[in-house]
Amino acid sequence: MTSQRTASATSQFAKDVLVGLQNHPKKLSSRYFYDAAGDQLFQDIMKMPTYYLTDCEYEIFETHRQKLLETIGNQPFDLIELGAGDGYKTKVLLRHFLSEGADFQYQPVDISHHALAKLEMDLGHSLPNLRVQGLSGDYFQVLEQLSTQSTLRKVILFIGANIGNLTREQATDFLQHLYRSMAPGDLLLIGFDLKKDPQVILDAYNDPEGITAAFNLNLLHRINRELGADFKVDAFRHWETYHPGSGAARSYLVSRQAQTVHLLGKTIHFEAWETIDVELSLKYSLTDIQHLAEQAGFSTVQYFFDQRQYFTDVLWVKG
Repeated sequence: MTSQRTASATSQFAKDVLVGLQNHPKKLSSRYFYDAAGDQLFQDIMKMPTYYLTDCEYEIFETHRQKLLETIGNQPFDLIELGAGDGYKTKVLLRHFLSEGADFQYQPVDISHHALAKLEMDLGHSLPNLRVQGLSGDYFQVLEQLSTQSTLRKVILFIGANIGNLTREQATDFLQHLYRSMAPGDLLLIGFDLKKDPQVILDAYNDPEGITAAFNLNLLHRINRELGADFKVDAFRHWETYHPGSGAARSYLVSRQAQTVHLLGKTIHFEAWETIDVELSLKYSLTDIQHLAEQAGFSTVQYFFDQRQYFTDVLWVKG
C-alpha cells in the first residue's frame, strides 16, 4: 500500500490535483473526469434529452457522411480521432466509409486506457473488417509518433465540442501546435457547440436528474480512491453558470461548509461556499470559428450543421 501511494504521489494526476487545489481560486482539470466510473456517467449524460450536443453531432454525421467522404477524396488515409471515448458518433462515419470501400485505418487516441480498450473490443465485434490501431497518451506525442510511421494523408477528428474545454488563448495555442504536426493537405474535422438560447445551454449542463452533478462530483471520489484523500463528497454541490456574451459555460464544485481535506501529506482548507472550478465549455459564433481558423493557419473547406443549427462540424485543411 505504501509503494502504491508513493507512486500515486508522483503521478501527473497527483501533481495536477495538488497544484490545482492550492491555487486561488481552486481549479481541477476536466480531463480527470474520465476514470471507469466517469466514463459510464458520461455515457448516461449523452443519453439525456436536454444534452443536445451528442444528438446534434450524430445527426450531422448521418446527414453529411457521404459529402464528407467525397471531400476527403478517394486516396488512402489515416483517420485519427483525438479523444475518441466510446466512438458512438464516429461509428456512423466508420460504417459508411467501410461500406463505400474507402481505404483507411482508424486510429483512436484517448487519455483513458479504459475507454480505449473498451472501444477496440467493441469495434472488433461490430466492425470486424475495420483496421484499428488504438493509441493512449498525449495527443501531440501520438501525432509525432504517427508521422514517422505513415506518409498517408491524415484526417484528424477533434469532435464533440472538445475545443470548448479550452480558453480562447489555449484553443489558439492547441490548434497552432496541431497545425505544425500536420502535413500540407491534411484535414481536420472539428466540432463546435454554437451560441444559442442561454436556457438551452444551462439545461444541458444542469439536468434535473442530477447525472451531471454526479459526473462532476465523481472527480472528488476519484481523488479519494486513487490519491487517498478524505473529501466528504456530500459536503460539496455542483453549480453551473453560462455567460451569453463570452459564450462560457462553467461548472463548479461548491463547498457547503468550512472544511479541511487531507491529500498526500498536504492539508487543503475550504471556506464555506468556496468553489473549485472544474470545467469550461465555450460556445462559439461562426465569426469566432473563422477567426480561430485564421489564427491557427487553417483554411476552411466546409461547414456541416444539424437541422436546428445548434452545432457545427467544420472541415479545415492545412495549406
